[in-house]
Amino acid sequence: MAEALLGTKCSSSSSISHLSPNFHLFPTNIKRSQHLIHGNFSPNSRIRREAASLEGAKTAPAQIKKPKNRYEMVNLTTWLLQQEQAGNIDAELAIVLSSISLACKQIASLLQRSSIVNITGTQGTVNIQGEDQKKLDVISNELFCNCLRSSGRTGIIASEEEDVPVAVEETYSGNYIVVFDPIDGSANIDIALTTGSIFGIYGPDQQCLVDMDDDSTIDQAREKCIVSVCQPGSNLVAAGYCLYSSSVVYTLSVGNGVYAFTLDPAYGEFVLTHEDIKIPKAGRIYSFNEGNYDLWDEKLQSYLDHLKQPGPNGKPYSGRYIGCLVGEIHRMLLYGGIYGNPKNKSSKNGNLRLLYECAPMSYIIEQAGGKATDGNQRILEIMPEQIHQRTPIFIGSPEEIEKLEKYLA
Repeated sequence: MAEALLGTKCSSSSSISHLSPNFHLFPTNIKRSQHLIHGNFSPNSRIRREAASLEGAKTAPAQIKKPKNRYEMVNLTTWLLQQEQAGNIDAELAIVLSSISLACKQIASLLQRSSIVNITGTQGTVNIQGEDQKKLDVISNELFCNCLRSSGRTGIIASEEEDVPVAVEETYSGNYIVVFDPIDGSANIDIALTTGSIFGIYGPDQQCLVDMDDDSTIDQAREKCIVSVCQPGSNLVAAGYCLYSSSVVYTLSVGNGVYAFTLDPAYGEFVLTHEDIKIPKAGRIYSFNEGNYDLWDEKLQSYLDHLKQPGPNGKPYSGRYIGCLVGEIHRMLLYGGIYGNPKNKSSKNGNLRLLYECAPMSYIIEQAGGKATDGNQRILEIMPEQIHQRTPIFIGSPEEIEKLEKYLA
């Protein structure tokens, strides 16, 4: 396996033939071992070999592309080690990403058995945004928090389901800041439709390494945590999502492209299946909740009316809406198009959270060559003022976003 990953160097060999002892190409005072040559011999072969040697010195040998072994697989652990060896991430970040993948495996297992073990329906509690929490919202949040704490490499954990960011006890803490939405699209859980998890990771920060047993410092610690977490998406060092659908797909970027790993249930391993994903420059799929059409401004309405008109191929854009941001983004990465969750008369700031949803997804899309905007500025440039701040978002293929911006200008 190691040779398959690192790429072993193969060299061809040829048979060695001995010349007749009565035939001497060189003077008789040269050692017999020097009479040995490779391959067949002809009177002009020495000249041809010398000419070839001179020519080979002038030009570098052609690189032979190694054919892919049908049984060769790169799992997430191997890929993270390769990224660490290449200097793209450090060992601590590799551990954090691995711990998140463990949480995703546990959540995927629970989702598959949710009706069987009776963890569907609401919990009977409300989160900080005033939304009814599903049972799996609460369970998934605990799984994420536990996996991140036990990694020993996170200093601050901020969840969409928590009121404030949590500082990890100093004994178990590291330096990375992790923000996450444990279950995106939780309304789809009870009907077995697409859901997902979203995460973003910010660089090391020392402000929240405090003694949480000292009550007098807890308020100060929380305030420092909020300051630490409120960073623009451009500061992200890694981001990703996990899609729970017909397959479980863990997609991430550490700043050098987007890679997707599909969970192989036979081995319980995430296997690299999509390497260096590039979003199509254009795509004829749009995803908006058009139930809110009458609540949007006229410019946006004009844009959507345009999409419904037949294009050069005689067909309009196709409308698709899953009700799960992870599902929308995953489809868009592979097929192109545009997703929008705009502001409206009822929600002046849109519906999606900047820190937990919009910034990480915008990071992924930009790494794949796409664009993300709130209609006025790049999502990754927005400086959060609150940890649960919402923002409008339009995200997708670069040409589709540019077309939208012309309508909104």
